[in-house]
Amino acid sequence: AFSRRIRALEAWLGVALFDRSQQPARLTEAGEWFRTTAEEVLARVARLPGEARAVADSSAATLRLAATHALSFTFLPGWLRGLEAHTPVGPVQLMSDLLQRCETLLLQNQVQLALCHAHTQAPGALDAAAFPWRQVGEDRLLPVSAPIGASSRPRHRLDAAQRGKPIPLLGYSAESGIGRILFAVHGSALHRLGVQTVFTAHLASVLKTMALDGRGIAWLPASLVSEELRLGKLVAAGDEHWAVALDIRLYRHPEPMSGTAEAIWTAAGQSADTGSTRRVSAGARSSR
Repeated sequence: AFSRRIRALEAWLGVALFDRSQQPARLTEAGEWFRTTAEEVLARVARLPGEARAVADSSAATLRLAATHALSFTFLPGWLRGLEAHTPVGPVQLMSDLLQRCETLLLQNQVQLALCHAHTQAPGALDAAAFPWRQVGEDRLLPVSAPIGASSRPRHRLDAAQRGKPIPLLGYSAESGIGRILFAVHGSALHRLGVQTVFTAHLASVLKTMALDGRGIAWLPASLVSEELRLGKLVAAGDEHWAVALDIRLYRHPEPMSGTAEAIWTAAGQSADTGSTRRVSAGARSSR
């Protein structure tokens, strides 16, 4: 059936796509040209749903927003509340997912904006594609552990290797954006320490649960563990130099968006400038 379809395609084009005089068959010069052309056509077809939605959204009021799981639980509610001082937010369709999926949703124009953690040492797909962004907040990635009993001493420490003890690490999977940042910044140092990954998960919230259970050290966003740190349920597992400063960035599609999305983008810059989401002197940035 596949061969019949190939021959039907050749008949339609009026050229041979394969040289069948030798085995295995090879693409002809026309075949090589058509393969490249077909890939371009398929890529164009894949973009059509997003472009169609962009046309339909030109007068739509609903904001389609992607946000990583960690920020959906912590930063997003207060950030949206802060935006309301500058513009009506209106209905929001949130897609909460892993960073890679959020990046893909924006690249394919399935959402208008994407909210995620970022670090200059770990650029992602949106940075590679030069998508505009604003810094709308900041966070910190902290190594934490459950304490020993009611004390403030961590059950697991990052200097434990110096005492001949293995360091159990609660690690992120390859799909995790936070994991990508962590190992871009501290990967070499962790390798030298000889940490042992005892548990792996996509989500910071899952690693938080395992850290609370005393299973090891996890690098978690401060926004996610602030209450546990305040109550002493989690404590710092290393010195300050192990912390990682994070940007909270809002990325947008480079093409014109709906009036609602453009208003949110503008309000995000105004909110950052006035300090309701992040106190900075230079204001929000729109590109790298």
